[in-house]
Amino acid sequence: MFLRRAADLPILQYNIPLYQTLTTTAPALFKYALCLCLGNDCGLSITVGSSTLKQGSELKQNCSGLESCSASVLIPPWNSWLLVMVETSQPNTTIPFSISANVTAFIRNIIARQSNSSGALSNTFVSMRDQPGLRANSSEPMCMKSPSVFRDEQDVLSLRFIVSRNLTVTSDLPTVITLEQSPGDSGGTFVVQLNLNTPEMKTDTVFVLSTCLTPTAPLLHLNRSQTCATGLMQGYSLSVSSNESQALLRIPFPDAAVWYLSLQTVCNDRSVVRLNVSACIDDCGPYGECRLLRTHSYLYGACVCKAGWQGWGCTDGATAQSYSRQLAAALLLTLSNFFFIPPIVVALYRGYHIEAAIYFFNMFFSTFYHACDQPGVTVMCIMDYDTLQFCDFLGSVVSVWVTIVCMARLQDPVKYLLFMVGTLIISMAMQLDRRGLWNLLGPVLFALVIMVTSWVYRGVKRHQCYPPVWRRWVLFLLPGIASALIGVCVYVFAQTDSNYYYTHSIWHVMVATSVVFLLPPREKQVSPWGWTNKICSYKRCKNEKVEHYTAT
Repeated sequence: MFLRRAADLPILQYNIPLYQTLTTTAPALFKYALCLCLGNDCGLSITVGSSTLKQGSELKQNCSGLESCSASVLIPPWNSWLLVMVETSQPNTTIPFSISANVTAFIRNIIARQSNSSGALSNTFVSMRDQPGLRANSSEPMCMKSPSVFRDEQDVLSLRFIVSRNLTVTSDLPTVITLEQSPGDSGGTFVVQLNLNTPEMKTDTVFVLSTCLTPTAPLLHLNRSQTCATGLMQGYSLSVSSNESQALLRIPFPDAAVWYLSLQTVCNDRSVVRLNVSACIDDCGPYGECRLLRTHSYLYGACVCKAGWQGWGCTDGATAQSYSRQLAAALLLTLSNFFFIPPIVVALYRGYHIEAAIYFFNMFFSTFYHACDQPGVTVMCIMDYDTLQFCDFLGSVVSVWVTIVCMARLQDPVKYLLFMVGTLIISMAMQLDRRGLWNLLGPVLFALVIMVTSWVYRGVKRHQCYPPVWRRWVLFLLPGIASALIGVCVYVFAQTDSNYYYTHSIWHVMVATSVVFLLPPREKQVSPWGWTNKICSYKRCKNEKVEHYTAT
């Protein structure tokens, strides 16, 4: 269907009138237009360009009466199709009209070579007279200098345009650099940097270098009275002088088109032009993270700012957090993990050595993960961020899993089998979706089913409630459950990006406190872990007399 419509599309050629009939359902498209109504007062309007591409990229001319009217563009796009739409304000009317186009252009190529001091690249001179869209009555020839440009694609959204290191810009001829932006480059940031060679300048001379970056067509007249714009596109202007020898321009998400950088100076001088496309601006700086994102089939780079910083490159500090607040957030999130020391000591005292090792694993990686996850300058990473995040999430969920399974009071082989199988399944789930809801909810529900089943079995077998001692419920289970529920409510309902540093710290404290209360007492056959007696004391040897008898 698309190929058929393209084949049926009428094409307007130069100096050849095209006769068409306008209806209210299908407007015609042409490359360049001059319309003339053949009937009575028809009230046609002609629009050159398209407002859907960019705001201000169209010219509209109303045609009334029997006289011909035209729409003209001063500097039309080069090597591209120009959309023309003819409309009428009269409803349900068929209007015949004639339309034609006329573009005056004379191009005379003069190939010449100019050697510069570096000898790396040479410049090609192209002389033009009456460029497309320029005034036809201009008698003076228009000339421009077009240096060679090499395109170096380094990585995804990483592109560099290589121009002559020392580019000679003259005052009589504009220098136009052609830069082709493909659709794959439009997801990055177009960076233009100008440097004026100050060591070669004389102290008593004022140098001014004016530049204009425009898409689809170049600007061949660079003066202060003319704006940096073509017929349908607004450009970007830059200037360097002897007082300010550097200039930088960044264009996020540039159009996929051929861009033209026009340069002209008041006095002849050498300059350095650096052109490249990068995914993010200065790699988002210390307060942001550069990420490659994909929407449908469009790949683009963007900065994810932290600590209240904003802007394309995370350089706007109007709402940024102060250093004291960043330090307070880092200390709260890291030091709150030390509340897992009491659960580790209690687990060791009661003979739960595997559980104590898991709690220590959780405390260690949670501390350093939050130290590495901080925005701004209060950051310390002992290893890769992704590794720290995986170990922190894994340790948190496995700690909850082993605590609830331990409360079921199963036999050691069954308990350790559940520990191992649960840890492997949780690791797989973390690798698939690290922030998934069921990564924590699934193990908790399954462990609760195991615990409740074990308690019901013991209660039915003993014909009494389990645990049988009311002090166990009042002094341990109920406070532990209340502490865990408070932590879950704060984590789910109260935690936001603005209060994350203290609400998440409360979550650490509540979960660690609940483990102290919920861990079951020591098994009767397991003696306390007397590590102090083994290290700081000695064991008395028994003085036993061994008698040997000889049988005869």
